[in-house]
This record gives sequence, C-alpha cells and structure tokens, in this order.
Amino acid sequence: MARLSRANLGDPAHQRPIGRGVGTMNPIGPLVVGRAQLEPGWRWSVDLRPVVGTASCMVHHLQVLLSGRLGVRMDDGEEAEFGPLDTFEIPPGHDTWVVGDEPVDLLDISGNVADFGLPTTTSRVVATLLMTDIVASTANLARVGDLAWRQTLANHDRLVRAELRRAQGREINTTGDGFLAEFASAAAALDCALRIASVVEDLGVQVRLGVHTGEIERVEADVRGMAVHTAARVMSIAGPSEVLTTLMTRLIAESGSFVFESRGAQGLKGLPSPIEVFAVRRAGQTGE
Repeated sequence: MARLSRANLGDPAHQRPIGRGVGTMNPIGPLVVGRAQLEPGWRWSVDLRPVVGTASCMVHHLQVLLSGRLGVRMDDGEEAEFGPLDTFEIPPGHDTWVVGDEPVDLLDISGNVADFGLPTTTSRVVATLLMTDIVASTANLARVGDLAWRQTLANHDRLVRAELRRAQGREINTTGDGFLAEFASAAAALDCALRIASVVEDLGVQVRLGVHTGEIERVEADVRGMAVHTAARVMSIAGPSEVLTTLMTRLIAESGSFVFESRGAQGLKGLPSPIEVFAVRRAGQTGE
C-alpha cells in the first residue's frame, strides 16, 4: 500500500553543485523532483557539459520558472525564452542559460532528474531502431469520430506489438500515434517494418516507417542518442505504407532478402550532414 512521503527542497543533504548554481534533487517515491538556483552567466554547455560528457543536455524536463529568465536552444536550432511562472517542457537535446542579470530559480517536476549534472554512466551499444507513425491521424479522427478512432488506435497498437514480438523487437515507447522499437538484427527490423506496413492497412490506416542502425545509449528502459533522432527524421519523410532506411542498415541487413531503392542524399532537420536514404521492399516483390 502506498504511504505518504515527504522531502524538503531546502534540505542541504539533497543538494549538489551544478557549476555556477545549486541543484536540489528530492526523491518522492519512484520520482525525483528538482530545484535549480542558477547564477547570472550560468549556461549548461559551459557549467555542466564538461562534467556530464554529452554534447547537449539529454534530460527531458517539465519545469516551472519561479523567478528570472531562462533561454533554451534545441539541437535542431529551435529557441525560446521563458519568464516567471511559465510552465514549459524541454525535450532531450538542448542547451539552457540564464538570461540577464537576475538569478534563475526553477522547479523540475518531470520526476526524472535524479542524475542531472552527474557524469553519464550509460551503456552504449549498436542497435537497429524502428520508428513508426500513422499517416493523417488527425484527418482520420475527424472522419470517423472519437470513439471509432480510439478503437482503431487500440487495434493498431495490438497489431504492431504482435509484429514486434514476432521479430523479437523491444518496444521502447509509444510516440503519439506510433512506436519506437529496438532490434539486435537489422534484417529483423526491416522485416518487422514491412509486416507492420501491411497488416495495419486492414484497419483502414497507413503508417510511415523509418529504420536506422547506429550507436545508442541505454538509460534504464529508454534509449537516446543521435541514432534515435536519425530514425525519427528518416521516418518523417517516408510516404504512406513506405519503409525508408539508411546506408548502415542496408550494409548489414541480410543479403538477398530485400531490395533497396536509393532516394539520394537527404538533408534531414537537425542532422549535421545529408544522409543517403533507401526505400525498402522484399526481394521478389514487384515495385511501383
């Protein structure tokens, strides 16, 4: 049975230095609520990057700014500035800094900041990632209504999970109307992607799918790293019921099982340079 619990954000036992600032990390049950008090001039890329060891902050924040002003820049170039009493979400992959001469005092209520400001101790491995997304989900919702669409989504999730189990893929999380999954085998990921594209069409929906092989960091049940962003960007340019993949996946996939049609080098948002992308179909399957 759950019991009442309490922690105090003023308790020095829960404080740690975070460069030109102090962080307080309060464990509450399975979650950790944080408070950061940052001096003027504080910047994550200056004060914490040398300690943490990642190119940008990879913590997913949900924050309330009590005082001062905070600037944020995402890895893809998006920027924002927040002021007192703003409540905001910052996805992984960002830099933050104190704006102006007033200190910043903020709360992090996301519950996952236990390791904020600490050196990374994650496990890095090479894996193949599959990311999916339903095409025109908003239009489908408007067409069939809330109740029917909820049932369609439930059926979609059931079919996708069945194919992930069949291919021995590990579901990492759901991403809106889609999935992110990890595979030890590039061929298994491509086979699973093609099966998903086919089976969900019986529901009257189509999905776009992206497959990419690269190095990831495992953080508890989640994964992160440039490979995750690459899989998402590749998926985003796929057409309805289309599987797109990258050169690395093509090179290590089982020879003879698939046909790869180059779509050329694509400049994808947030990636440092264009990458070659391939449409995938099964060997022996007639193309368009």
